Amino acid sequence: MDHIDRKIIDILQHDARIPLKEIADQVFLSSPAVSARIARLEHSGTITGYQAQVDAPKLGYMVKAFINLDMDPKLKPEFYPYIQSCGNVVECNCVTGDYSMLIEVLFGTTQELDTFINHLQQFGRTRTQIVFSTPVEHRGLPVSEPEEEPAAET
Repeated sequence: MDHIDRKIIDILQHDARIPLKEIADQVFLSSPAVSARIARLEHSGTITGYQAQVDAPKLGYMVKAFINLDMDPKLKPEFYPYIQSCGNVVECNCVTGDYSMLIEVLFGTTQELDTFINHLQQFGRTRTQIVFSTPVEHRGLPVSEPEEEPAAET
């Protein structure tokens, strides 16, 4: 991956619907060359997909929360299919620390959240944090060139 691929990724992270011609103009390549690079980045799994960002409250999701779950690792084979089937789960991460899972959820009401937590407790102890505000929304990854390591002294 070179600096042009990184620039293309940066552009797409800010606006995945930008016309190829505009990307091509920004990276000083032809549209077919940009298209080929994007296809290569998709094929390699560097670009994993495209999605629209939505305003959750406008869709009725008024409660955002993070749930920590302390779960016995032996329950993972049963837990993973369950959590993947829960539409209100935005993200689930296996983490280090006092809890083994960190789950981000969106619900319309605190009652719906409470019902979900009650079901989740079949897998272990939970701790929930309800979000008041989000000063930094999900955003793209920095795609700058990796730093070169200093030469070893001899």
